[in-house]
Amino acid sequence: MELKVFVMANCPKCPRAKEIARRLAEKYGLDYVEVHLDTPEGQIEGLMYNVLSTPSIAIGDDVVARGELITEEELERELLRRLKNKD
Repeated sequence: MELKVFVMANCPKCPRAKEIARRLAEKYGLDYVEVHLDTPEGQIEGLMYNVLSTPSIAIGDDVVARGELITEEELERELLRRLKNKD
């Protein structure tokens, strides 16, 4: 499973979102991916996920936070729910 964080260079909340996502990806052995929406490749990927604002976070194919900073607890709950359903 992959934890994907959509970011932009000038986003004030993105560093915290990356920190939270990176820590949880490491804790649960998930792939951590940053998608930079200020690049052409990132814009294409953002469109595939219907993400236009940052920070946004996707677990697998599901966007769980769109243009908002989700708390570590909320993200962990979403992760655990999906990991449980995966089995």
